[in-house]
Amino acid sequence: MLRASTDYRDIFLNDRPMMDARAPVEFHKGAFPDVVNLPLMNDLERQKIGTCYKQQGQQAAIELGHQLVSGAVKAERIQAWAEFARAHPDGFLYCFRGGLRSQITQQWLRDEAGIDYPRVDGGYKAMRNFLIDTLDQAIAQCDFVLLGGMTGTGKTEVLVQLRNGLDLEGHANHRGSSFGKRATGQPSNIDFENRLAVDILKKRDAGIEQFVLEDESRVVGSCALPLPLYQGMQAYPMVWLEDRFEDRVERILRDYVVDLSAEFAQVHGDNGFALFAERLLESLNNVQKRLGGERHSRMLLLMEQALAEQGRSGAVDLHRGWIEGLLREYYDPMYVFQREKKGGRIEFAGERGAVIEYLRGRVSQKA
Repeated sequence: MLRASTDYRDIFLNDRPMMDARAPVEFHKGAFPDVVNLPLMNDLERQKIGTCYKQQGQQAAIELGHQLVSGAVKAERIQAWAEFARAHPDGFLYCFRGGLRSQITQQWLRDEAGIDYPRVDGGYKAMRNFLIDTLDQAIAQCDFVLLGGMTGTGKTEVLVQLRNGLDLEGHANHRGSSFGKRATGQPSNIDFENRLAVDILKKRDAGIEQFVLEDESRVVGSCALPLPLYQGMQAYPMVWLEDRFEDRVERILRDYVVDLSAEFAQVHGDNGFALFAERLLESLNNVQKRLGGERHSRMLLLMEQALAEQGRSGAVDLHRGWIEGLLREYYDPMYVFQREKKGGRIEFAGERGAVIEYLRGRVSQKA
């Protein structure tokens, strides 16, 4: 009897290792945190078998599958599965619905490698539905408060200091603004939702029923917030984070210039700085229409001069010019308008220490 589990809660709460036996094209559309893709069939094999299934039925498709995945190909895949299973004896394997593909993978592992490795009954689809339900239940049952503030006040820095903080930008691997792209790519939207759901599941298991999240737009880069959460955010109470203009400039300089250029260098090596410069200029051009021609040209010249100096000497001081200009002439007026619009929902405003103390106390009061 091949072992199977439907304890999805345990799997996600305890970060059980999982290998995904689906084809790469399925895996890249959406998966779960830290899962390894070790497919039974590659994309081309899956396509051929799918065509055969439609034209000749299941039995013919199964027979074709055994022909395509045989000999050295089969041995190589079983070896990869066996290495994973031995390295992660507390793990699981799954396919899309926990059916034929994962059962074949189990069978071959047991027969060819002598390893009895459990599968997730219901597979990817059942686990995905479990996480969607986790999100929906939290949105319906929990309290939420938004953390707002001008660009550069360090909202993420506050969130990560709170036990009940939900770092949407962290899960999306994006800083949220037009300049927020990282050197590494974003997850798929499904992956983003799954990461958020697992985070909420773990926090609720720890007894947390009130969450703090940043006041975001519907999309964080290319990742869209779950619609029920975004709709709720239009009415949640707010706490407003304040900081001095000079400190905000320095924080943006650090995050979007110093750290981001270092990140590009780490990921792309010798081409890192050129790609960083290209990304920064692209980000400014993305807001050209909203800036207007004259302001965009002025900021662009400042940015080009700053990048040239940074490339020549490593100095970043000139970047303060375009950062200060963008804050004063673009971001700050926009956030002043937003604060006035949302003013009735703001229940507290202050600098970092006071905001953290208030939010921690707010949890205690609710408890």
